[in-house]
Amino acid sequence: MNILFLGDIFGRGGRTVVKENLPRLLREHEVDLCVANAENAAGGFGLTPQIAEEFFDLGADVLTTGNHAWDKRELMEYFQSAADEAYSPARRILRPANYPEGTPGVGMYEGTTRAGVAYAVINLQGRVFMSNLDDPFRTADRLLQQTQAKVVLVDMHAEATSEKMALGWYLDGRVTAVIGTHTHIPTADSRVLAGGTAYQTDVGMTGPYDSVIGVQKELVIQKFLSALPARFEAATGDVRLCGALIDCDEATGKARRINRIVLNQSGKAEESWQGATEQRANE
Repeated sequence: MNILFLGDIFGRGGRTVVKENLPRLLREHEVDLCVANAENAAGGFGLTPQIAEEFFDLGADVLTTGNHAWDKRELMEYFQSAADEAYSPARRILRPANYPEGTPGVGMYEGTTRAGVAYAVINLQGRVFMSNLDDPFRTADRLLQQTQAKVVLVDMHAEATSEKMALGWYLDGRVTAVIGTHTHIPTADSRVLAGGTAYQTDVGMTGPYDSVIGVQKELVIQKFLSALPARFEAATGDVRLCGALIDCDEATGKARRINRIVLNQSGKAEESWQGATEQRANE
């Protein structure tokens, strides 16, 4: 079973590179499950229901978010309007599961692939250097007790690399993959942990890299120089698609290998496989 995860889709540039390449990637890699973090897809800040539906039409199965989930009021209203609808598309858009009880939306989605394989996607948010939410570690424990799916993907939306890595080791052997988002910088540590969980500290941003994490670099530099409030605008140059392709055993949910994918504007992909067998051989 092949799972494709796309890193934080940022602004118009990120949406465009997804539109131009996602259908082809799904075909070429025979993807069974596609998950994308889309919390910055609307102008770099937030997500709207309309944009979410466009991603679903392109082939995404589940969308995750994070601390920018509430930047567009339309999404909160969308969550609230669909609260009692068991099959609403709104349930395929996740907000971090460790937000306080009563927060609009849901933090886990359970579904089945076209081949009939059950899966679950869990969205969590870190607490180090971020909002003081509920414990993501114990939230993961609780949600794993609720699902019968063997294939489970976790989006850990967090600032601190240590917190992401700790969660990866904590869930090793219990989930298929723990993929980090939020910092918009792809890390080169993709691997399969000892228990069979694919891990990457941050999958990177799908958006403009001629920027400071997606924002026009001149605006961010000026803010650092002046310490004054500034209005940030999404950048447009050097757009790339960043993601991870995970190969797993659908019967056990164990990952076999994880492939970092970086696709530039011309459509050229750079791929680097690092699997369980190769990792142990290197050790």
